[in-house]
Amino acid sequence: MRVDPVRVDMNSAASAADDKPRPARRPVIGICARTAPVTLQGSALTVSLALQTHVTYVAEAGCTPLLLPLLDGVGEQLADRIDGLLVPGGPDVDPRLYGQRPHPATRAMTPDADRAELALIRAVLDARKPVLAICRGLQLLNVLHGGTLHQDLAEVTGHDGHRPPADAFVLGRRPLKLLPGSRIAGILPEAEPETACHHHQAVDRLGSGLAATGWADDGTVEAVEVVGHPFAVGVQWESGQTADKRLHHALARAAGPHAQ
Repeated sequence: MRVDPVRVDMNSAASAADDKPRPARRPVIGICARTAPVTLQGSALTVSLALQTHVTYVAEAGCTPLLLPLLDGVGEQLADRIDGLLVPGGPDVDPRLYGQRPHPATRAMTPDADRAELALIRAVLDARKPVLAICRGLQLLNVLHGGTLHQDLAEVTGHDGHRPPADAFVLGRRPLKLLPGSRIAGILPEAEPETACHHHQAVDRLGSGLAATGWADDGTVEAVEVVGHPFAVGVQWESGQTADKRLHHALARAAGPHAQ
């Protein structure tokens, strides 16, 4: 009995493989790292880190979180390799970046990290990729656009409700007024949203090319958006310190098309 050998047309096989739909790539969301001193196994160390809820919320939204160290040149190197950027809370912005001297209440400044982070935000904005800027992130977004900050908000508002005094980290709760039709109002459509905040600085002079789209009951700017950008939103409250994931999911949706 004769058995003919099986002949395989390698070109046809390769062509068939090419015709198969490839699985969509998960969008990559860069998360700006923060540095902090820790003690590990008895040794004092300085580490780069991110709040775990930011990592978790981004991953749950179908994206791959990527921690970005704030080093010189990181913006130019990585802006084209990520599909969106999350700029979390952190230390006070160096007031020399907006032409002021440090107030006695301004602390924990990191000038080199400030400059690296500003360059990264600018590179991602220029690439028309989505940005979610939280707390310090909003302040950096404002400074990047030529704005200034109130260095000690209690001197302006007459109260410390945005950062309640306590030995532990405590969130202040302030009612929000959102601009109808704004992107942030579309993400948080409830009639009476509320902030969960912990900050002692805030927008003073609004930067050029930004629109204020949310305010606390005392007039403090709580949300801004970059005019004409597909998705560049800054919020002053501590998104990521509560169970509300809507802002992270909105960032993920905006990043999706860049992963194609």
